[in-house]
Amino acid sequence: MTESDFLVVNANLATMASGADCGAIRDGALAASGGGVIDWVGARRDLPPTLRARTELDAKGGWLTPGLIDCHTHLVYAGNRAREFEQRLHGASYEDIAGEGGGILATVRATRAASEEALIGAARPRLARLREEGVTTVEIKSGYGLDLANELKMLRAARQLGAASGVAVQTTLLAAHVLPPEYSGRASDYIALICEQIIPAAARERLADAVDAFCERIAFTPAETRRVFAAARKAGLPVKLHADQLSDSGGAALAAEFGALSADHLEHANDIGITAMARAGTVAVLLPGAFYCLRETRLPPIARLRAHDIPVAIATDCNPGTSPVTSLLLMLNMACTLFRLTPEEALAGVTQNAARALGLADRGRLEAGARADLALWEVGEPAELAYAVGANPCIGSVHAGRIVHWT
Repeated sequence: MTESDFLVVNANLATMASGADCGAIRDGALAASGGGVIDWVGARRDLPPTLRARTELDAKGGWLTPGLIDCHTHLVYAGNRAREFEQRLHGASYEDIAGEGGGILATVRATRAASEEALIGAARPRLARLREEGVTTVEIKSGYGLDLANELKMLRAARQLGAASGVAVQTTLLAAHVLPPEYSGRASDYIALICEQIIPAAARERLADAVDAFCERIAFTPAETRRVFAAARKAGLPVKLHADQLSDSGGAALAAEFGALSADHLEHANDIGITAMARAGTVAVLLPGAFYCLRETRLPPIARLRAHDIPVAIATDCNPGTSPVTSLLLMLNMACTLFRLTPEEALAGVTQNAARALGLADRGRLEAGARADLALWEVGEPAELAYAVGANPCIGSVHAGRIVHWT
């Protein structure tokens, strides 16, 4: 006899595991153990007669999906940049604002001044809003500290948020975000600080799961980014890249060169970079919130990504300047309306492909042996998750086998 902790019945399953139509199983069932692993998935009529469960959960005909994954956020920060929103409406560009000491550096000043506890307190409601929408895994980047003490402070805050929230948090070191003011004119010295002190310390203290960089004309050159990635490789950490957002800097190809987990943004990525990503298995992470807030007009190369079978993930890019977004469901809608993804592609982008963008092979699908991260939705079809603007039909979630809520 197989005994599980709980059995979900009367559910339609969007397994995302294989086949078309979201891997749908209608009138399905799912059993999971308290160890946080899915024991069995299938049609209810095929339930093994020897399977027993301590608790039975009625899904009431709703759709069960893997727990959603937000694979690119800057969730930990202090202050806000509403004034910059106004400036952009009056014609200032992102680069204009950055050149005047605003942009990322404005958030750096506020974040440096904040305590670790204050950062946690500010980020907690942002994370809660994501959790309420069925998000069970979130990536959180540093990048608003830009020195050893403050980068580690941000990473510690992110780790503590995860431990207390019922959401799995993956941390990414983004010390190579922009050049801090004290290093003006000395980019090489700052890169040396990142490579020789910040990355080794984050790795030694187990505060970072990956290393990211912003390769762009207002941030770091490909050569400087390559130094950061070489140091990450030496420390045993995988890499990700903010690539080709504002210009074609060859970021997609550079990410692929280092076997990056993901290349993110990609509006200006060229064919060479896209081909290299396909060979390297690098995931494309699209960020429709930033595209919308910056009123961009150049779309990411969706057709070329599809032609090369590159997995596409979707994320909020939650940050105070260019994507003050705490709704991953809204990003599904924007991915479809702005980028013309299909609802199924969008859902894959916040489940199986988002998991791959974080190097997490144990989640993002409903299948035996996968982590028991689940979201239950009061919808008639999975496409409704991308259809309704501002709706939140999440009526249940399970994190690592633990029931967070179940209506």
